[in-house]
Amino acid sequence: MKIETRKSQSAMEYLMTYGWAILIIAVVLGALFQLGVFSGIGTPKAQPGNCQVVRVGSGIAQTVSLEGECQGQQPEYVAAVKSAPAVSATLFMAPSALTRSLWFYYTGNPSGSWLAMLGSDNATSNTFGVCAYRIAITPSNVLFFDAGAHTDYQTSAYVSPNKWHNVIITVQDSGSQANFVAYLDGAVVDSGTAGTPISAISGLYLGGDGNCDGDNFLNAGGQVANLQIYNISLSSAEANALYLEGIGGAPVKPQNIILWWPLNGNAQDYSGNNNNGQATGVTYSSSWTGGYTPP
Repeated sequence: MKIETRKSQSAMEYLMTYGWAILIIAVVLGALFQLGVFSGIGTPKAQPGNCQVVRVGSGIAQTVSLEGECQGQQPEYVAAVKSAPAVSATLFMAPSALTRSLWFYYTGNPSGSWLAMLGSDNATSNTFGVCAYRIAITPSNVLFFDAGAHTDYQTSAYVSPNKWHNVIITVQDSGSQANFVAYLDGAVVDSGTAGTPISAISGLYLGGDGNCDGDNFLNAGGQVANLQIYNISLSSAEANALYLEGIGGAPVKPQNIILWWPLNGNAQDYSGNNNNGQATGVTYSSSWTGGYTPP
């Protein structure tokens, strides 16, 4: 009988010793599950506005540091276009080089028209309306780039509906014109000469092209996320690195970022330059992960 008592006591002590450890592990696993760590789409979603760039001092060349945990995380929200333009801003400067990167999604082209994702004004006379440096999709679902002065480039890149894509346009002024390279999902799809120098563009329109000859994402289930604009022309390696960061990626060259709209719940500029957008035709959707595959 004494032997049985010792065995029972030993078993109870074992349970008491390791029971708390098992309970703690269960609580931690439950918390990680709630954060989405074990979801099938990869990394957990970031909270709105969780990422920002802080500039020490003033001016574009000052020291820049990233603040917040945003690298590699998927955003909680994206911007769903309800009217055009969804978000607009007055351009902040006229650099001699430019890079624009945007993630976008659309369900199709029911109107058979141009679907404009991004457009700009002409800085001096608005001669080219908001067509200059417009990024759009043609009625046949092909990526289109308007380089200004009616210099249009219809690439051979087919843009699949119901799927998230990344488009990057790099531009380098060369006097009275500019040279550009267009990327879709990390691959070069076109390059050429733009008819309008970068210094000639001013406004910024996201989710539509306003008074130009195109349509907008309103009737195409359009969603946009993580617009980044740099005052340099990113190299091919830098453009590819930016794409590989995914839809929640932070700037690859934070010292050169001049506008950063994560669109993760607001239209604030997280570049530190206070180029906040005017959101008049947008809602923020948390049901966006369908069609997204991390690079």
